[in-house]
Amino acid sequence: MNLSGKKVLITGANGGIGRAIITRLKRAGALIAVTDLNVDNLNAEVCFNGNLTDKIFCNELPQKAQKALGGLDILINNAGVIRRGKITNASDEDFEISWKVNVEAPFRLCRAAIPLLTESGGGAIVNVSSCWGLYPGPEHPIYVMTKAAIASLTKCLGRDHACENIRVNAVCPNEVNTPMIKSGFSLRGLDPDNAIEELNKTVPLGRIAEPEDIADVVAFLASDLARYMCGSLVEVNGGKPVS
Repeated sequence: MNLSGKKVLITGANGGIGRAIITRLKRAGALIAVTDLNVDNLNAEVCFNGNLTDKIFCNELPQKAQKALGGLDILINNAGVIRRGKITNASDEDFEISWKVNVEAPFRLCRAAIPLLTESGGGAIVNVSSCWGLYPGPEHPIYVMTKAAIASLTKCLGRDHACENIRVNAVCPNEVNTPMIKSGFSLRGLDPDNAIEELNKTVPLGRIAEPEDIADVVAFLASDLARYMCGSLVEVNGGKPVS
């Protein structure tokens, strides 16, 4: 898998999956710009501290990355938040932050990046959706709604911009062993390590995904190995259905 010299912008770079994506793409030779609320100690050519709830920041970020890297070939919309609980327990803040980070930010970033990718002769966008966006599970109404929106956006953009040699696809994980899932267990009063061990037993492959499992698929979709894929939603779930 060769991404030598490709210029990449990655959001949500300081999370478990984000860090794994950076490592995988660097190994493939990419030049990387990243953004997150905290970008300290990230292995990237360019780091942008920023908040994806800021409309202006999102609108301007692809062009800033292009200028800093000397081009832009790939956008990876990895950032995401998850708010759990039934809709009757959901706050306006739960909805607003989830919508802004999970849906509005990728919309704005894609809108700003696509003309830049077109100028350079094409490129790739990889969105991070979720199996839960394709097959909604219980007690996550806000999360599944936002991830379904990204899945739909991916399929639409995949069609609309294939003629410009821009491939838009999404990876759809199920559970991943990240700080995000562990914090969710802690909030529910569970021991995170024990909870993950129990969760592993529910997966046909015998374990939930590691961030590297997702990063490999992201790298594949970003690369020429996926050159004939447009608007695809790739489930990475170890054989486990949403339940």
